[in-house]
Amino acid sequence: MLGIGNLAKKVFGSPNDRKVKGTRGLVARINALEDQFRSLSDEQLIDKTREFQGRVASGESLDDILPEAFANCREGARRALGLRAFDTQLMGGIFLHQGNIAEMKTGEGKTLVATFPAYLNALTGKGVHIVTVNDYLAKRDADWMGKVFRQLGMTTGVVYPFQAEPEKRAAYAADVTYATNNELGFDYLRDNMKGSVEEMVQRGHNFAIVDEVDSILIDEARTPLIISGPSQDRSELYVTLNQYIPLLTEEHYKLDEKTRNATFTEEGNEFLERRLQADGILPEGQTLYDPESTTIVHHANQALRAWKLFNKDQHYMVRDGEVMLIDEFTGRMMKGRRLSDGLHQAIEAKEGVEIQPENVTLASVTFQNYFRLYGKLAGMTGTAATEAEEFAEIYKLGVVEVPTNRGIARVDEHDRVYRTAAEKYAAVIEAIKEAHAKGQPTLVGTTSIEKSEMLSEMLKKAGIPHNVLNARQHEAEAQIVADAGKPGAVTIATNMAGRGTDIQLGGNVEMKVMEALKADPEANPDDLRARIEAEHAADKEKVLASGGLFVLGTERHESRRIDNQLRGRSGRQGDPGRSLFFLSLDDDLMRIFGSERLDKVLSTLGMKEGEAIIHPWVNKSLERAQAKVEGRNFDIRKQLLKFDDVMNDQRKAIFSQRREIMDSTEVGEIAADMRHQVIDDLVDEFMPPKSYPEQWDLDGLKTAIRERLNMNLPVADWAAEEGVDQDAIRERIEQATDTYQADKAAAFGAENMRNIEKQVLLQMIDQKWRDHLLTLEHLRSVVGFRGYAQRDPLSEYKTEAFQLFETMLDSLRFDVTQRLAQIRPLTDAEREEMLRQMAQQQQAAQEHLTMEHGAERQSQDDADKPAPLVQGFDEQNPATWGNPSRNDPCPCGSGKKFKHCHGAI
Repeated sequence: MLGIGNLAKKVFGSPNDRKVKGTRGLVARINALEDQFRSLSDEQLIDKTREFQGRVASGESLDDILPEAFANCREGARRALGLRAFDTQLMGGIFLHQGNIAEMKTGEGKTLVATFPAYLNALTGKGVHIVTVNDYLAKRDADWMGKVFRQLGMTTGVVYPFQAEPEKRAAYAADVTYATNNELGFDYLRDNMKGSVEEMVQRGHNFAIVDEVDSILIDEARTPLIISGPSQDRSELYVTLNQYIPLLTEEHYKLDEKTRNATFTEEGNEFLERRLQADGILPEGQTLYDPESTTIVHHANQALRAWKLFNKDQHYMVRDGEVMLIDEFTGRMMKGRRLSDGLHQAIEAKEGVEIQPENVTLASVTFQNYFRLYGKLAGMTGTAATEAEEFAEIYKLGVVEVPTNRGIARVDEHDRVYRTAAEKYAAVIEAIKEAHAKGQPTLVGTTSIEKSEMLSEMLKKAGIPHNVLNARQHEAEAQIVADAGKPGAVTIATNMAGRGTDIQLGGNVEMKVMEALKADPEANPDDLRARIEAEHAADKEKVLASGGLFVLGTERHESRRIDNQLRGRSGRQGDPGRSLFFLSLDDDLMRIFGSERLDKVLSTLGMKEGEAIIHPWVNKSLERAQAKVEGRNFDIRKQLLKFDDVMNDQRKAIFSQRREIMDSTEVGEIAADMRHQVIDDLVDEFMPPKSYPEQWDLDGLKTAIRERLNMNLPVADWAAEEGVDQDAIRERIEQATDTYQADKAAAFGAENMRNIEKQVLLQMIDQKWRDHLLTLEHLRSVVGFRGYAQRDPLSEYKTEAFQLFETMLDSLRFDVTQRLAQIRPLTDAEREEMLRQMAQQQQAAQEHLTMEHGAERQSQDDADKPAPLVQGFDEQNPATWGNPSRNDPCPCGSGKKFKHCHGAI
């Protein structure tokens, strides 16, 4: 009997069905144009692109041009790649253009789908970004799909780490740019630390198509991208605290696996206090509850987390004396990526490897806020429907399930639940043996490297040949995936999301041809291909006869999407297939969520060893547990976003102010406004409004003017004149400082003065923002405790963050005014001394910058900063530098030539 909801769907169709139906008319119009565009020459296809660009420029909407543009793109792809897009691929392209997420099953050709909306939206000339999960896919797709765009007269660029700046700028200037989410975010942050508009590489955020959108916008959304610089070395503290953790007993700490959190109990704190005082780290009379102990407490908590929540070969691995993180969603080793807040250093201490210094944040942004910068956003994935609510609420993205080109013939069997892990793995080995014996290729999914290697050992003992796909085999990834569809092949994979290569039944012909040509470069490629295609056809028949690809899951992941991604590898393009999950009560998900009840049920049933329970109810209860975890994770991300939105508003204000200064040809007005504001504040402080002259602190005002404005003004004499009030004194101070700055500009030269003002403004903004970020981090870490006092942490954070921002802006005005007031041209003697010392320091260092993804680091060479150049020289104060030659190293110690740094015109 149908439920009310299902009955309504049967009568009216689901919302998804209606959306799909709504595109059929457009697809029919595109198909009607196919013969017309097929008759065009290659040059005429390019002429069509120019025609479309002209029509868009003259005001025609992209929706009006869509049928012709898609028809042109389909023909371009047919000629460039020999691929004619299916109707379902055109549908996917339409949904992407409309700003949706197109959920398309594995093997439906998402890479080609992206070219249609990218081509259409690139006609505006504002650029389109296609976002992939790793650099290999970005380069591969740019090279592969670049042929389509070239056929249509458009340019393609690819962005990757450590790329030369001119090359990166050219890649962003292309019509379509392929890049990873990390590199896009880092380039955005780096651009907002540049000293001039010409140095920036990105040219705006028009339209982005995000591949594996669930992985990027949901799985990685919690982790901010951070650019940071080195801070003080605390290696000794990490090593000392690390020695205490193995001595802890269970009464010393609490572990919450559901929230992945570890905290010290009161007994634990007392134990730590005694040890720290005995080792002389905690001064006598000071407790861990004192404000002075904040740093020690923070690092002790990180040491506890490193030991209790991070497992070797599951969350990280040690390679060449370095702790490498493992991406829990893809199973890949994340080279160069580091955890922030001292957690990575705590893991390094635990593993006894060299401890790298901690970093301080210079700039940061979350993916949630970076991708919301785009005027239009779209995404593609095989699995998004389970997270539709989050996409709608945070990114305003709809999710549309695009029908497959051919019906799905895969059989998804009910899960098998065993009492113990040993029984489960014995059953797994038997199932693999059975499939292998009949020539059926098997893809085995595991949740960690450790488990995949344990299973590999079991298969070796059973004498079954197999491949292991995990972070350790990262380099051979494409080859292993290509071979996974061969008859009888057994492939163990840590995770299958975003692999970028399909498992084709019988094996991958292209990879086989490439291998054969490598082995015998002299061979005739056509003969080789013909032979390999014949072998492949026979292999494919064997695999089809055995039932297609068998996907065997050894555990349920906490997210249904990850399970669906594994399942979706089988049954591509209408192929037969089978999927089955083996579970045990020892599995993490089962153990944390309700295994006790199941254990009682299984005991009551009197199950024998090796027997499994198979029932749709088990599947349902597991899905409910997974949905609970997903819901909780969504709430965490939503709460984090609310906190980050506070900082995001401030980030936008600071970055737009920087941009305004860089674009401005006349920054003197900004500096003058700041100076006048400072004068207003000083007069109000020492000569309060509505006060009597005898209440004025004229000595204090004179001292403050000397310190802040570098001038000795007779304010007491002015105040003694009859009829002079606060406004009159304010006006005289302003006139005196304006004249002083105008004389200084004449001495330096107008052009030089403008550059000095611009650089001082940008430097001070960056310095203040850096300090402000650190303050906000500390505020965020303590504001949570306000909840115990029945106060809302978020509203407390908003209020205090706003007050801190106002304080930062006030202090920025004062410091910029003071710095500009102190600048003066050097004397001839000072200039000569500076040049003499500059000649000894030709090898200046570039400032050490680190990119972190919560935190991810890609370090650039670090070296010593130059020593002081003249007596009274201050690298922070351009007034003490004299007039360096344009080709000399910049005295600020950046490592750049003066003409590219503070002397930039």
